Amino acid sequence: MAKTGTIGVTTENIFPVIKKFLYSDHEIFLRELVSNAIDATQKLRTLSSFGEFKGDTGDLRVYVSVDKEAGTLTVSDHGIGMTSDDIEKYINQIAFSGAEEFLEKYKNDANAIIGHFGLGFYSAFMVAKKVVINSLSYKEGAEAVRWECDGSPEFTMEPSDKKDRGTEITLYIDDDNKEFLEKNRVEALLKKYCRFLPVPVVFGKQQEWKDGGMVDTDRDNVVNITEPAWTKKPSELTEKDYKDFYHELYPGQDDPLFWIHLNVDYPFNLTGILFFPKIKNNIDVNRNRIQLYCNQVYVTDSVEGVVPEFMMLLQGVIDSPDIPLNVSRSYLQSDTAVKKISGYITKKVSSRLEELFKADRAEFEQKWDDIKIFIEYGMLTDEKFCDAAMKFDLLKDTEGKYFTIEEYKNLISPTQTDREGNVVFLYATDVTAQYNYIKSAVDRGYNVLVMDGQLDSHFVGLLEHKIEKSRIVRVDSDVVDNLIPKEDKKEVDLTDVQREILTSVFQGQLPKVENAQFFVNFVAMKSTDAPIVITQDEYMRRMKEMAAMQPGMNFYAMMPDSYSLRVNTENPIVKKVQEAADAALTDKVKPILASITANNDSIKQKEAEKNSDNGSDVQKEIENLQAANNVSREELSKLGAEYGAGNSTVGQLIDLALLANGMLRGEGLARFIERSTELLNK
Repeated sequence: MAKTGTIGVTTENIFPVIKKFLYSDHEIFLRELVSNAIDATQKLRTLSSFGEFKGDTGDLRVYVSVDKEAGTLTVSDHGIGMTSDDIEKYINQIAFSGAEEFLEKYKNDANAIIGHFGLGFYSAFMVAKKVVINSLSYKEGAEAVRWECDGSPEFTMEPSDKKDRGTEITLYIDDDNKEFLEKNRVEALLKKYCRFLPVPVVFGKQQEWKDGGMVDTDRDNVVNITEPAWTKKPSELTEKDYKDFYHELYPGQDDPLFWIHLNVDYPFNLTGILFFPKIKNNIDVNRNRIQLYCNQVYVTDSVEGVVPEFMMLLQGVIDSPDIPLNVSRSYLQSDTAVKKISGYITKKVSSRLEELFKADRAEFEQKWDDIKIFIEYGMLTDEKFCDAAMKFDLLKDTEGKYFTIEEYKNLISPTQTDREGNVVFLYATDVTAQYNYIKSAVDRGYNVLVMDGQLDSHFVGLLEHKIEKSRIVRVDSDVVDNLIPKEDKKEVDLTDVQREILTSVFQGQLPKVENAQFFVNFVAMKSTDAPIVITQDEYMRRMKEMAAMQPGMNFYAMMPDSYSLRVNTENPIVKKVQEAADAALTDKVKPILASITANNDSIKQKEAEKNSDNGSDVQKEIENLQAANNVSREELSKLGAEYGAGNSTVGQLIDLALLANGMLRGEGLARFIERSTELLNK
């Protein structure tokens, strides 16, 4: 006799809630129905192993099929099946999970049971206008039962003529979801959500090319791999097995550099394999690289929280029944368990990297340039990983040699310690462009690192913080003698008048470079060193580099690049220019400079005498003196510029320095070539 009734829900609006809010994607329904079929199959296996089911288990595969003409999608299994009482308990009472009850009874031997919440079945109503269950229980003497519901709280349940054990769920797809009757769409979803389920899932027949088209064969099309690599022990897998599994996950990619096999059962269950892919020269933090599974059921590829931020550069699989999910199993819930799992993964990855480094340093060094960006990203974003990585993080010098941080510090300490006791790390970001600076440092007996990665502008600051008594400076941030100040540094031997003359002569011939400003100053280097060296302030350059990568630092990003024109007063050519300029300009410059000095003395005196009674009058006098000084400064600049314009050597020296820095272009470069030709003809 047919039975009618009302599903036991707390509100008649439960179906609109399920359709609109419970599941983030309608396509999830297929994962849930197939997962339920897997559960039923695994339950039968468990009962058989305990002797509670003594019959022949037979075909334990799960079948998915579509009938486009009938408008149906069917999921069937040969698992434990259901009686009318089971349907009453597990289907008609929403959110009573059969899996939860079964797990409690067989908790030590039923780890593969997937379901947790008892709501998976009802995801079918997101895409179906009617759902029919046809089931026969494994229990001896059980009668088959047919259940039908049109998406309202009312159902119909009656005896069925089903002869074989198991459950068949048929969805009559509604008009808004006809896409789920397309074979390619369904197969793609099975590949996405069910590709590693522990029971074979069959969808149609395998195809082959025949007579100009693809035709079905008599072989079942099994869409999943029931024993994926992460479910096995590392000792059972070869290098080829790992690479094959990687290419199964990510077809068409290069082989991974190496991998980490995760396997922990306390204080939580976690398995998985994380692969280190080859990363290009830019950071591509694709948040869909790592897939999360729950007992081999695909859950999500948004694993923030479970996987630390810096590991988003990795690829692979994590499988854990202990990661808390929302009720629809479609996204993560944050809690302390997630933090523990994240911490474990961080520790495991750092330990594995250290093992690889110690086991085969040569191979580790060979792969370093590919994994460097990952290591640096981790050190910059995760304090615990940073502390562990200090043991195996490598620094590469301009000769291509690799050192740990401790090794490198010990190497350079004897020669690269400044007068304050700081060990100075020199580095270059472009070996070709900064060749002259590197050569000058190497000629002094110094070693220079290569820091040309995208994260290195940030990483330099981290190293300074982590390495006690150290400074890290770019090799072109100052002249070589100033990079590592020593006690015996030679002072510049110029009078105030000579400084003023030489400054105005060189300043007046500097070209206009877009978004750049130059300041002339003097250093006493070796006579054989370059006559002029252009340097860029280390601090300001770092700020601008970081501003380019971080929002909120626009202040630095908008500032012009600041360069120092370092004039070597010991160079014979500079000495010759200075002597000639002194002879031509000293008599004109001395009185102007004396006037400026006198005015500055008067300004100081008046500032001291200024009070509330005479404040406005004295302030006006000060402003007049300052204006007079500005006129004098302009006169000095004009004198130097006019002299420099008539001295081809000045322009040539400046252009050579600009050329060495790759800053001489366009009209300036054309003038340099023309002037060089003229000088050669003299």
